[in-house]
Amino acid sequence: MGVVYAGVEYECIEEDFSNKSPLLLQYNPIHKKVHVLVHKGKPIAESPVILEYIDETWNERNLILPHDSYERATARFWAKFIDEKCNFALWKACWSEEKEREEAAREACEHLQTLEDQLKDKRFFGGDMIGLVDIVANFIGFWLGIIEEATGIKLLTEEKYPKLYKWSVEFVNCSAIKENLPPRDKLLTFIRARYGVSITY
Repeated sequence: MGVVYAGVEYECIEEDFSNKSPLLLQYNPIHKKVHVLVHKGKPIAESPVILEYIDETWNERNLILPHDSYERATARFWAKFIDEKCNFALWKACWSEEKEREEAAREACEHLQTLEDQLKDKRFFGGDMIGLVDIVANFIGFWLGIIEEATGIKLLTEEKYPKLYKWSVEFVNCSAIKENLPPRDKLLTFIRARYGVSITY
């Protein structure tokens, strides 16, 4: 399927996580997982690496990272924080066993507060335009709401994190993002079927 995002045309191939394709295993033999970008026959694996590759290869069409070296380093720092700490903590808070869930939720909420403070009065983490940090935070902006609906757990609320909540709404409704997101109802059905809905409040 041909898709155009930010002026770059690409073909999107979906993966069945329960039956990984030979193509995925060929292009990402180390981690054996998505995402993988294949450009000119050469594979680039891991989402943060792919984003930087896109920024460097098509930088006349995309500005994922700022030009200023300090701002670039800062964006990389926050992207790493979200990817390695925040997303993992949120996942644990939603799917841990009950005895571990309270501590996991506390850690997740601390990370959400850190991001709330970092946003300040900006529309997006990089300012007025979506950048590296926003894209890496896609799990928070899009996936978390679906997981919350599937499990009944609420972490990112407008009352507790007004700036971050507003950011999530702006993020998923930005045309470049909205046009390329998978159907929400389809993902909700998938998550409920794959993980079950055994958590109730």
